[in-house]
Amino acid sequence: MAKSSSFSCGHHVVYPAHGIGKIKSIETHEVAGHTLEMFVISFEKDRMTLRLPVAKAKTSGLRPVCTTKEMATAINTLKIRGRAKRNMWSRRAQEYEAKINSGNPISLAEVVRELYRTANQPDQSYSERQVYQNALMRLAGEIAAVENIETEHAIQKVETILEAA
Repeated sequence: MAKSSSFSCGHHVVYPAHGIGKIKSIETHEVAGHTLEMFVISFEKDRMTLRLPVAKAKTSGLRPVCTTKEMATAINTLKIRGRAKRNMWSRRAQEYEAKINSGNPISLAEVVRELYRTANQPDQSYSERQVYQNALMRLAGEIAAVENIETEHAIQKVETILEAA
């Protein structure tokens, strides 16, 4: 259990492909004749449980929730005016998905900022709204974990910051 020291039961973690989860337990499983220690991570939002070998935690991108200082940097990113991108949506969508799946809160904030629309701006396409919602939920989930608040409050906080920017 030497490698599991940075993660422990009950702590929130970020798994890049799924967002915020909580380590429920560390189990030992027999797989193909090998004994593997596995993190059991619960993702409430998706009603999903992930079993991740402890040895693969680092290479899979599993990380602890960011610090309050790192989150402050991500929140400040929301306040900075983004540059308008002129390339095709399909290309931008790929870039946004890569940023979302990186699990980096600053990258998530950039996507949220760039896709946010106020009432007087043109409507988004369905796929733009989907990407925006995905990034917003991931960012709000981590804000909620860092600040120990409900996800809905974190979403309101992000949208208030974006409206003021």
